[in-house]
Amino acid sequence: MCDENTSVAKPAGEIVSVNSYLKDFSGFENTRILSENTQAKTINLLGNFQGKSGQAIVLLQKSCFIHDHLPNLLTGKTILNKQFDNDIYGTYDCQPPPELNGITATIIHPATEKHIAKYEAKPHHVIEETPALYQSVTLPHLKAEQFNLQWVYNIIEGTAEQDRVVYASPSSEEKTGFILVPDLKWDGKNLENLHLIAIPYSKGILSLRDLTSDHLPLLLNIDTQGKKAIEEKFGLPASQLRIFFHYQPSFYHLHIHFTSLRHEAFGIHAGKAHLLTSVINNLELLSTYYQKATLPFFLKESDNLFSKFEEHGIVRKFELNPTKVESGDGKGNGE
Repeated sequence: MCDENTSVAKPAGEIVSVNSYLKDFSGFENTRILSENTQAKTINLLGNFQGKSGQAIVLLQKSCFIHDHLPNLLTGKTILNKQFDNDIYGTYDCQPPPELNGITATIIHPATEKHIAKYEAKPHHVIEETPALYQSVTLPHLKAEQFNLQWVYNIIEGTAEQDRVVYASPSSEEKTGFILVPDLKWDGKNLENLHLIAIPYSKGILSLRDLTSDHLPLLLNIDTQGKKAIEEKFGLPASQLRIFFHYQPSFYHLHIHFTSLRHEAFGIHAGKAHLLTSVINNLELLSTYYQKATLPFFLKESDNLFSKFEEHGIVRKFELNPTKVESGDGKGNGE
C-alpha cells in the first residue's frame, strides 16, 4: 500500500521492492501456488523476479463487474464459444474485450516468511483466547514478530497514498482522529465490493484487547464521520454498510473495516469479525470488557502464533490416520 512516488531512504543492504518500478510481469517465475478460492475468484502465488533478491507474493483476483461497462460488454466484441446446450439452457466460454476482462494484482516484495504463512492455505483451528492466554502467549508473540508498520505510519503521517484518502480528521484531533482509505484489494470504483479501512492517528492501540471506555470518543467519531464520508463520496447509506474489527487482525495498529453489505469480503463471519456497534456497546457496559473477555478466533497451522499455542498444549495439529479410516465399516464412519 505504498505510493510509488514516495522516496524512502533504505538502509544499506536492504532489498528494494520491485513495486517502485514494476510495469509488467516480465521475469517473474512462479514457484508454487499458496492458496486458491474459486468462489472469490482469487489465487495467491509465490515466486521470484529474475535478477531480484527476495521472494515475491502475487495476489490475483478477477475484477468485479462494473455496471457502467455492461453496454460495452454485451456486444459483438464479446465472443461466445458454446460448451453445451440443453433445451432452454446454454453454457458458453465468454471472451470479452481485454479492457473489460481485468484482474486485480497485488504484489508483496520482498515477502517474509510471515507474509507467506498469511497467504498460504492451511487447516484452521479455533482458539479460545482467555485474558490469561492473551498475556502469556499472544501478546509476547505479537511484540516479538509484528509486521513492520511503516506503511501504516506513512498513510497517517501524510507521506503516502494521499491521493486515495476518502476522509482525514483534522491533525489537531490526535486522540479521536483517523484517516479513511480504500482497502488494498478494492479498486475504489465498484460499490458492489466497497471496502475501506479507518486507521486512527493514535499509535500504540494494538487491537480490540487494548480498547477501554477511554476510547469511546475515538470509536464514535470513526462511526459517525466514516459513515458520513462514505455517503457523501459514494452515495452509500449507513444502513448498507458493515463496519467491523478483525480479531486477530492482520496487522497490529488498530483499524476498522467499512464494507458494503453486498460484498462477501474475507473475514466477515463469526470467529473473525466484531461489529463496531457491538464493540461500542460492550465498552459502554463495561470499560474493561476486552481485557476480561474470552475472544475466540480461527488460526491457521502455518501461523507462527499457532506454534506458540501448540507449545502451551492449547491446540495440536490434526493428522489423518489412514489405518483408522480403512478399518471402518465401509460407510465412511470408521471408529
